[in-house]
Formats: sequence, C-alpha cells, structure tokens
Amino acid sequence: MAKNESNSMEPSTSMLKSLKHNFLQDATSGFVIFLLALPLSLGIAKASDVPPLMGLVTAIIGGLVVSFFSGSRLTIKGPAAGLIVIVAGSVEAFGGGEIGWELALGAMFVAGVLQILFGVLKFGRFVDFFPLAAVHGMLAAIGIIIIAKQIPVLLNVKPEYYSGLSPLELFKNIPLFFSNWNPIVTGLGILCFFIMVLWPLIKHPMLKKIPGSILVLLIAIPFGIYFNFENLGDFTLVSVGNIVDSIAVHVDFSGVSKTGIFIKFVIMFALVGSLESLLTVKAIDLMDPEKRTSNSNKDLIAIGVGNTFAAIFGGIPMISEVARSSANVDNGAKSQWSNFFHAFFLLFFAITAYSVLEMIPNTALAAMLIAVGYNLAHPKHWIENYKIGPEQLVIFVITIIVTLMEDLLVGVATGILVKLVYHLFRGASLRYMFRTKLDFEENGEDYFIKIHNSAIFSNYLGVKETLNSIPNGKTIRITFEKDCKLVDHSVMQSFINFKRNYEDQGGTLVLDGLDEFAPFSKHESAGRKRKK
Repeated sequence: MAKNESNSMEPSTSMLKSLKHNFLQDATSGFVIFLLALPLSLGIAKASDVPPLMGLVTAIIGGLVVSFFSGSRLTIKGPAAGLIVIVAGSVEAFGGGEIGWELALGAMFVAGVLQILFGVLKFGRFVDFFPLAAVHGMLAAIGIIIIAKQIPVLLNVKPEYYSGLSPLELFKNIPLFFSNWNPIVTGLGILCFFIMVLWPLIKHPMLKKIPGSILVLLIAIPFGIYFNFENLGDFTLVSVGNIVDSIAVHVDFSGVSKTGIFIKFVIMFALVGSLESLLTVKAIDLMDPEKRTSNSNKDLIAIGVGNTFAAIFGGIPMISEVARSSANVDNGAKSQWSNFFHAFFLLFFAITAYSVLEMIPNTALAAMLIAVGYNLAHPKHWIENYKIGPEQLVIFVITIIVTLMEDLLVGVATGILVKLVYHLFRGASLRYMFRTKLDFEENGEDYFIKIHNSAIFSNYLGVKETLNSIPNGKTIRITFEKDCKLVDHSVMQSFINFKRNYEDQGGTLVLDGLDEFAPFSKHESAGRKRKK
C-alpha cells in the first residue's frame, strides 16, 4: 500500500463515532456549504442545458450516498462548473432538449462505471501524467467558454439568439446580444457579478462566513419581485419544479447507436471528471489541519458510484469540487459528515421551499457562473505560467486555443503533445519518454533514489511509486545523475509537494544535483536543463 493513502475508508463504527464527536462542526460547515451549493448547483445544471433541479439531484446524491463510500474526508461532492462544457456539448450532440439530455445520461452512466473501474485498477496514480500547463490551460478554456455562454443570459437575451452557438460564435455575436438586452436585468446581473468577485476580499471574520452566493440571492430575489421580472419572459426567472414530482428514471441508453459520439463523451466525462476530482483531493489534503491523506482510488470508486446513481435519476456528473471543499475546510469540518449534512439541507430545502427557488433571476445565476469562469481563466494564471517559464505559457495558450476551436479532449491532447515535443528538443530520450530509469537503495533509515536520463511528467510514475513505497519518518535522498539532462516543471512541483507532505510527517527529503541544472526561470518549480 502506498505510504500516502489511507488504508481503508472509515468503517461504519468509526463514522458513527465521528458523527458523535464532530456533530456540531460538521453540521455547521454542512449548512454553510448548503448555502453555497444551492444556487451554484442550479446554475451549473441550467448552464449545462439540463433542468436546473438536476443540479440539486446530483449534489444530494453526492452527499447522502457518496459520503459513506468516500476515500477523502473533507471534499464536497457535487456538480462542477468544469464539466458544464462537456455536459452541454453532449446534450447538443445527442439532439438537444429533453431527448438529448436523456441520451446524454446514458454516456454519463457508462462514464460512472468506467470511473469505478479506474478506482479498482488504481488509476488514481496516473493523475501526475498530465502536465500542469495543459491542465491549467484546460481549466482556463473551460472558464472562457462558461463566460461566453453566460453573457447573453446575463443580458436577458431570448434563448433563440444564442442557442447552439459555439464559444467563438458567442463572442462574435456580443454586439447582437447588446442590441437585444434588458438594461434593468443586466444591471442586476453586473451587480451580482461584482459581489461574487469582491466579496471574498472582505476581511471581517463574521462577514467572511456569509457565502457571496447567498448575498446575491438576498439582493436578486427582492429586486426581481420589485421590478416584476416574472412578466419579462419565461427565460428571466429560473424554472425548477418540485423535486418529489421530478424523481424518475430518466437515463436512456439508445444513444449508444451513435457510437462515435457516445464513446467520445464517455471518455470526456470519465477523464476530465476523474482528473478534476483527483486534483481536488490532492489540494484539500494539503489544507487538512490534521494532515490526513486520502485514498484517491477509493474516492474515484465513490465518485463513480455517485455518477451512476445521478445519471439514472437525471443528474449531471459530480466531482470532488474544489471551491466547496475549500470552504468546507475553512469552516472547520472534521469528517465526511459535513458532505452528508450539506446534501441533507439541500434535500430539505428542495422539498419544503422549492417555490422560493423559482424567484431567482437567471441573470443572478449567470453572474455567479461568470465569476466562476473568471476565476478559472483569471489573468494571474497566465502570469503564473509565464513566471514558471515561457514554454509553460506556450503550452497553456495552445491548450486554450485548440479547446476553444475543437473540444476539451483535443485541447488537452494537443497540450500534452506540445510538451513532449519540447522535451525531445531539450534532450529527453524517446526511449525513456514513458519509462523511468532509476536506481533505488535502502540503507537503514536512509533511502537513495538515483534518477537517470530525464525526470518528466510522462515518466514520473515510476519515481512516484518508489517514493510512495517508503515509510514515513525516513531520510530520502534523490540524486540526479550526470546522465540526467532534464527535469520538468510538473516533476519539480510534485517533488515540492511531496517534500512538504513528507516532512510534515517527520521525514526528510533531500534533492541532490539540482545546482548542476540551469532553471528556465527564477520560479521555485521551474523546469531545468543540465548545464553544458
């Protein structure tokens, strides 16, 4: 068993004990996350071209069901903005409307089964295969696409003006949208956007605990009532419905007859959803005050189970969602029960107060999603990639451009290919491009790893597995041998993360020989090439 993963999920007796000891902290955090997740779940589902209520269905299943299988204690499971592009694309590819949604659910179900298989086969370790610049480029492209899709909603433009348009076409038609906008509705949307962007900057300890999304609703709902938004068109307010009446089996597998489309979206749901979940689990483990480590493979299985259930009942795919999970840690959560409680409160509200949900203006939901998109594509990510190295910015930008022109799968694949080409030109051997060449030796409390040829994202798996086999509390010395010509940014960042985590557990990690390399920038995690 890898050193940095939990041996098992918490057994039922342990979970009951955790419920008793941590009830107040987990219930309190769960309530705060419920306030955050409520409007976002509706908005993400609506932006995905499925009934808004299905976002709540996914979040409820992600808490009430998945909490008992989860391999991570503090992550919140639910719909994510990062999958909006794929879900909406699949609905459109399968014909659009209710038929397209139900056919897309078949691909989501199979993707969930595939995620379970990923976990069983311990594919969680492959998360490091994806170069960071390509991953960041993918997320930034998702952010840009979300912004493009939500601009006409923010402006309260009739759906027929923008339905079915590609992201680039949406940007091209912005003048048309403005010629058909509603200034009052748009003004509310812009106000909501600035609240979402600026509210996190508030330093007051009590005010910080109020989610910006709830502040948006407290302003938007009365605003919409005062200005009679319900009379401006059926596209102005969100249409939700009663969750009890909506529970049914919606999945339709006949879309498998469109073999190419079906396989494409199964792969995209499974790969992108798994990648986002695994990256979130890694990030939240670093934030955990108790320094616990998750079992990423068991978490993949749990996500897969949740996604199969969600697809059956019409929900959109879930992941371990980073923003809600970060807020969960910040609000003092201790265990999986916070995820459970957030879903419990969502279910209670959806049953008892669904009429309130139908007072929410769509422009407010669009503002929240544009804020999410803005954060994903924030200028700081462009600047950070440039600081790490100009080649990182090139890969980042190429991934974005190809994703906008084609799709996520082609975009990420292009980013990976460009990264590999860079490595070949910088001295990496084609023979060891996907295979690690290292020596490993144990001497009492000391462990020695000698790396040959190159240490790059595509061959890092062998190094990672060797590191994970070493017990806590030891001294690890990694030496870059004279024939090692290249260490890339993704590997450097992995070493930095591992060193921080390992030394928190009482061990020591020493990197020998890096002074013989010339870094591509002054950044700590910059890639580097051996000096001549």
